Amino acid sequence: MTIIEQTTKQAVRAAPSRLARLRDSDLWWSFKHHPSAVAAAILLLLLIGSAFFAPWFTVQNPYDLASLDLLNAEIPPIWMADGQWPFLLGTDTQGRDLLSAILYGSRASIVIGAASVAVSLIVGSAFGLVAGYYGKWVDGLLMRAGDVLLSMPTMLIAILVSALARQALPASLREVGASGVIVLAISLSAWVQYARTVRALTMVERNKEYVQVARLIRVPTWRILVKHILPNTTTPLLVTATLNFGLGILIEATLSFLGVGMPPEQPSLGTLIRIGNQYLFSGQWWIVLFPGLQLCLLVVSINVLGDWLRDALNPKLR
Repeated sequence: MTIIEQTTKQAVRAAPSRLARLRDSDLWWSFKHHPSAVAAAILLLLLIGSAFFAPWFTVQNPYDLASLDLLNAEIPPIWMADGQWPFLLGTDTQGRDLLSAILYGSRASIVIGAASVAVSLIVGSAFGLVAGYYGKWVDGLLMRAGDVLLSMPTMLIAILVSALARQALPASLREVGASGVIVLAISLSAWVQYARTVRALTMVERNKEYVQVARLIRVPTWRILVKHILPNTTTPLLVTATLNFGLGILIEATLSFLGVGMPPEQPSLGTLIRIGNQYLFSGQWWIVLFPGLQLCLLVVSINVLGDWLRDALNPKLR
């Protein structure tokens, strides 16, 4: 074995793993010394874990209409006088176990919020890279389209797109494609924020020496954008995506509350709140209280993590 091979193997063995680098990073140190971020992360993991593992420990599948019994409708929580086992948080007007409905509804809200962030991030980053790199009429066209969308309230765009898409779909596909329609409605206006962030950073990076050298050696444009410029925009994109995750969940809940979101057969947290709100003054307060509390905990934990991440990645605060 040559000296070069021995040196290479020793360097490989001495190189720390990704996990070790993460433990030694400033970001991990900041996280450990931020009690609110730690508490929010634990709470968020519990909420997401219970939502996705709900079929393992819930008493029924609230999406399966055959498992519902109207004789079990409007049962109060277990600690009240008329409470019944195993309905810990009571039941709604259709005999649906409220705890099961909350966990399944949380899963729907989380998936829709994450999907809307992913679509908005991909579309906005692509438009921002193209607009910032090429400039001129391409930049003007894309940014003016974004200005038009920003001139209208996000909720109004989401309601309009959701209603039009539902009417365009066949009746047999409206319930099946409800989640996809909501993701489209949220993403249509949310991509502009990502595009503007990436565009501003791309306009700075395109004039730097490493990009000029890549052009001189005829590196393909897509490779310059994806491999060189895009990685330098990840920090603000990560913060924006984290905060917009909670916003996407809130928008989905609002659409469902207004009746243009998830159908009653596939309730999300917004649908459960809408159903419970109709019976709030009839004494069935638990139908609206517990889904609302779950939504509040979910969004607050995401926003706390987003606020910590924004401060931790801000070089001016280090």
